[in-house]
Amino acid sequence: MKKIKRILAVIGIIILLGLYLSTLIFALIGSERALDYLKVSVYATIVVPVLIWAYMFVYKLMKGDENKPEIPSEDEKKD
Repeated sequence: MKKIKRILAVIGIIILLGLYLSTLIFALIGSERALDYLKVSVYATIVVPVLIWAYMFVYKLMKGDENKPEIPSEDEKKD
């Protein structure tokens, strides 16, 4: 499972770097469609990380945190 998480993290980093690079390129070129592309790129640069965070948050809520220590119940404390 850790290998899959690492691969997905690398893919996410590559996507985000591509979005940042495309935002910079579209801001600097001078064609008539560049402004539209720049708007889409800035929007995706904001939305994609938020969606990734939301997906990870919901996944942790659904699955539970495996690293969280268990709190003993009252019966276990008495023993």
